[in-house]
Amino acid sequence: MNVIDAWDGRKACALQQAFRMTQEAFADHLGVSVRTVGKWHAEPDGALRPDMQQILDTAYERAADTVRHRFNLLLRPSPAATPAQSLRVAIAVVLRGAEVLLVCRRGDDALSWQFPAGMCKPGAAVTAVAVQETHAETGVHVAVREELGTRVHPKTGVLASYVLCDYLAGEASNLDAVENMDVAWVPLASLTRFIPAENIYPPILSALEAA
Repeated sequence: MNVIDAWDGRKACALQQAFRMTQEAFADHLGVSVRTVGKWHAEPDGALRPDMQQILDTAYERAADTVRHRFNLLLRPSPAATPAQSLRVAIAVVLRGAEVLLVCRRGDDALSWQFPAGMCKPGAAVTAVAVQETHAETGVHVAVREELGTRVHPKTGVLASYVLCDYLAGEASNLDAVENMDVAWVPLASLTRFIPAENIYPPILSALEAA
């Protein structure tokens, strides 16, 4: 049996494909959130945290020989591989008065504050995903105000679509403890203390200034 020296998003997704599972089924099989599996698809070159490495090691070691064989075949370079740019993420910029909603993502080296976000399945409306994922991550209900635009994210290479939303109801809480450390309402005046201005999509800053 081959030994995996280090897992990244691409290898994790290859294992999912080798098991012939959907993202939901693979997440259930591993005992992680669907959002975590979606992140592997969105960031194929991203390194995984040590605890995730161990979970995937165990799944691979316990897999049937046919699954491991398919996995090794899938890791061979393929010119038909889908580029990361074809994946889309819906990002919700949620306003409540003079505050904006942020989540603190867990990472390999450090924590980072970001806007709530989720992967868009083929055919899914960006606005609907923004609303659904915000509630799934934070328990907050929102209404879409307007779409702010789309860009290829400079760090992940995925298509990032930004949606400006208004708070409706719900107490903000961390409902995805695997991916997130915390959830917080942050004063607009303090936003760049959490996310550097150069990392924020310019139309977001324009929309917040006009809010």
